[in-house]
Amino acid sequence: MASNRHLGRIIAFQTLYEEDFRLAAEDKDFDLDEVMNRNIQRYADIVGDKQYIGDLTKGVSERAKELDDVIAPNAPEWPIDQISRMDKIILRIGVYELYYNKDIPTKVVINEAIELAKAFGGENSSKFINGVLGTIFKKIEEEKGGAKK
Repeated sequence: MASNRHLGRIIAFQTLYEEDFRLAAEDKDFDLDEVMNRNIQRYADIVGDKQYIGDLTKGVSERAKELDDVIAPNAPEWPIDQISRMDKIILRIGVYELYYNKDIPTKVVINEAIELAKAFGGENSSKFINGVLGTIFKKIEEEKGGAKK
């Protein structure tokens, strides 16, 4: 199931990227479910956990502003509107999983985000993603007084 979740994150990333791009272009016809289902269909033979994909995609989409509000103070050199679209989507996915997918170990969340950054981001994206998510995780840990392993 773990490797299938990697594919699930890729599908969620592709869907959320298209959403961000099309909404920025004021595309009134955008339908998240339609795009997500189209992306899932591309991998129909190997994708398994469609519920995970749906929960992740919709969770990030619904909480985008909230997630950006977490990211912004943890990337002070980069205002949210100056972070590349790819990196912003990867960060949203990572922050969402840190806060809302408590069954996924922190190291897995951060490593998966780094892998997405290596595959889809720019030359320095993986370092940027790692730094921002590491900082956010440390703050979560301090607020809760414990560690998510």
